[in-house]
Amino acid sequence: MYYKEWLEAGKLQRIVLVIMSKATNEVLERWNFSIETDGEVVEKGVSREKSDKEIMREIQAIMRQIASSITYLPCLDEPCIFDVLAYTDTDVAVPFTWTESDPKLIANPQMVKLHSFDTKIHKVDTMVSYKNDEWDDQ
Repeated sequence: MYYKEWLEAGKLQRIVLVIMSKATNEVLERWNFSIETDGEVVEKGVSREKSDKEIMREIQAIMRQIASSITYLPCLDEPCIFDVLAYTDTDVAVPFTWTESDPKLIANPQMVKLHSFDTKIHKVDTMVSYKNDEWDDQ
């Protein structure tokens, strides 16, 4: 898969999962995973150590937080579709069937920053933005 190659080469800055209304294509949720790559590791082969156990613990904390997000995210009670956006360096080879996209932002979103994790090569910050209709009614 392209993501793995881009990640290993330090050319992937962000992955965004966008959840939209199937009927209107309105963006309802935007899950943002920002990736910061340690350039010395990628370019110079510098070794940085962190135990798999510690990395797994950090990833599990994010997964628990994502699973518990049902307590504050609005219920999506309509058919939805999703899109995955990859933010890369401009010089990467992109699959022929992929197309450029707008960022699919949400106007006046509610945002929640989630946990981060760090592998000592990549640091991943996570955030979810969502449309909150309750604010529209006031």
